[in-house]
Amino acid sequence: MSTKHLLDPSLLPLLELAPPFEFSLYNLQRFRDRGLAAAVLGDAAAHGVKREAVTIPGADFDVPCLLYRPVEAQAGSGYLHIHGGGYVAGSVEGSDAMNTRIAAQLGVVVLTVGYRLAPEHPVPAPLDDCYAALGWLHEQADALGIDRQRIAIGGESAGGGLAAALAIHARDLGEFAICHQHLTYPMLDDRTGTEAAPGDPLVGEFVWNRRCNEFGWQCYLGKLPAQAPFVPARVASVEGLPPTWMFTVGLDLFRDENIDYAQRLMAAGIATELVVLPGACHAFQWVPDSPLTLRYIDSHLQALGEAVNPE
Repeated sequence: MSTKHLLDPSLLPLLELAPPFEFSLYNLQRFRDRGLAAAVLGDAAAHGVKREAVTIPGADFDVPCLLYRPVEAQAGSGYLHIHGGGYVAGSVEGSDAMNTRIAAQLGVVVLTVGYRLAPEHPVPAPLDDCYAALGWLHEQADALGIDRQRIAIGGESAGGGLAAALAIHARDLGEFAICHQHLTYPMLDDRTGTEAAPGDPLVGEFVWNRRCNEFGWQCYLGKLPAQAPFVPARVASVEGLPPTWMFTVGLDLFRDENIDYAQRLMAAGIATELVVLPGACHAFQWVPDSPLTLRYIDSHLQALGEAVNPE
């Protein structure tokens, strides 16, 4: 059954931009290369933002990152961004436009993390890299003009899943504070779309489907069991996690796992804003002139700005 009739007409170009892709270990590099070719860095300086490449020492890997700083404003707050890509693809360059916008419009220092990808580097490597980046932001806070109590984390899809995992990991270790998690249709639960939990048949047709999801989780988990913090939905308790903005969409495979996680946060007394945008599917923001994309950008910036600059 096709759900094309439920997709907002402004997003129909996405079906040509992102045709169905059958993942395998043999064609994964082709998928990555296609994404890298489309990820072009913009002119950050034209927006009053200084962008620079930085390398952060990790336990067993030097993590490549991009750092965005507003040129004329004293930032005061920071945002650790984690890119999407199903845990198997994606790059720091792919989110350049939004990260430049965040630095320019909100006056926030943004650090985006080039974490290692599965299956070459399954857990715990990707989370280790993100934790190293969080630690670097805290350690460099004075030099960057950041208040350590005003550092948020976030990301999209697998990046949102890693941000949620990072929030759990940081809570459990108690070393680095996080003031807010900013999650766009995060990839939280390895059970979603499996035979045991197929979910609503109206979700998951476009861009990222059940087969993609199974492949991504298998690569990411490797030989380790599915458990928290790597699989955020499996965490025993969400007590003590930071305030949250959760944005999901009506036709996304992750819709219900996102709603379930947001409800768990709410039930634990954690300030949580949940947005469910109808008529949209995974990666809908790839259609930049869609009214739904513009609504998303406005909601994203407003919520993040209120979280890191509450005054």
